[in-house]
Amino acid sequence: MSAPHRFDRGHTDDLMTFLAASPTPYHAVANAAERLEKAGFRQVSETDAWEGSSGGKYVLRGGAIIAWYVPEGTAPHTPYRIVGAHTDSPNLRVKPQPDSGAHGWRQVAVEIYGGPLMNSWLDRDLGLAGRLTLRDGSTRLVNVDRPLLRVPQLAIHLDRAVSSDGLKLDKQRHLQPVWGLGHDVRDGDLIAFLSEELGLGEGEVTGWDLMTHSVEAPAYLGRDKELVAGPRMDNLLSVHSGVAALAAVSSGSEPSSIPVLAAFDHEENGSQSDTGADGPLLGGVLERSVFARGGSYEDRARAFAGTVCLSSDTGHAVHPNYAERHDPTHHPRVNGGPILKVNVNNRYATDGSGRAVWAAACERANVPFQSFVSNNSMPCGTTIGPITAARHGIKTVDIGVAILSMHSVRELCGADDPHLLANALVAFLEG
Repeated sequence: MSAPHRFDRGHTDDLMTFLAASPTPYHAVANAAERLEKAGFRQVSETDAWEGSSGGKYVLRGGAIIAWYVPEGTAPHTPYRIVGAHTDSPNLRVKPQPDSGAHGWRQVAVEIYGGPLMNSWLDRDLGLAGRLTLRDGSTRLVNVDRPLLRVPQLAIHLDRAVSSDGLKLDKQRHLQPVWGLGHDVRDGDLIAFLSEELGLGEGEVTGWDLMTHSVEAPAYLGRDKELVAGPRMDNLLSVHSGVAALAAVSSGSEPSSIPVLAAFDHEENGSQSDTGADGPLLGGVLERSVFARGGSYEDRARAFAGTVCLSSDTGHAVHPNYAERHDPTHHPRVNGGPILKVNVNNRYATDGSGRAVWAAACERANVPFQSFVSNNSMPCGTTIGPITAARHGIKTVDIGVAILSMHSVRELCGADDPHLLANALVAFLEG
């Protein structure tokens, strides 16, 4: 019989708290900002003139956050060390006219965001969370974190073929959740309900960005609690480790590099937005930091030329029931340390020199790492890595933590890997 794990689980406990408190990208960046504030960081507004003082700063825009720490005495041409991640996860999002229903059931009209494993959303107790925009232009976060909605699966008695032919779901017809009973669909019911939850007046809400989430809490799993099951690990696991690493290195940073956390929205649908990795947010923030410290365009070019980004996103652990789907010589294991992602067709941005940067960081942190490459017969996904490299001309390396059930409403990782990732990120940010 194997001995129980004795790994320090403080970081993983905190990750589980972060996951539960961050049902949407807007909540994730608010929670990240709160943690950075406690580490001495201060928010700066994009509409204000920036001054070139040292210290920790961050910018919030929608579901994205860019945070950086300028050590005392930092020259304008100092390069950056960036941890990149994304805050969004595949889910069901509320449509502009949400109130619907049929046959005595009250329902909420939803749209599919990203590429979720749709069957994993069936028969789950779902909450509702997101951002409400008020008549005066301000926004309020809302989180109904209790059983409110449910997408009921058709009983096997009415779908006998499901056992032989597999489950077939129509995205429009079969994924609309129920949330009550009633024959009369009343426009405005859902928003009125959420307004009441926040104590807002009638008609005060004029816009919304709302999405469903499972209300089941993250939990340790297994006899020895070696695993963690929870929502949105893709990719809040990386966001959480990035925040922890940036907070850890900020007080002792040397002026040889500027540590940065860049957590973007909309990775799951292409990153093409003002808060996505394919937008101008990161480049604008880094440039303004150079210019605020008295730098020139030449200083900006020098800083970018020496910059390195780690694109941290979850990857695939070898699946015990589907091992043939993986490359036969690359089988990343959970609790085996973070993974280095490689794809010669640039679906990942890693090259040999980038591997050396990552290997050096892991060696300094005494963290083991594994390599991931896809089976040649199965095209791999992509990340913000290639986008960041191409848009900003900076060296980028794709890394992450190996998990199972990616894009499910509830994913699975090793309980030790999040802390190992954070330790490696600290060593990388320290340069």
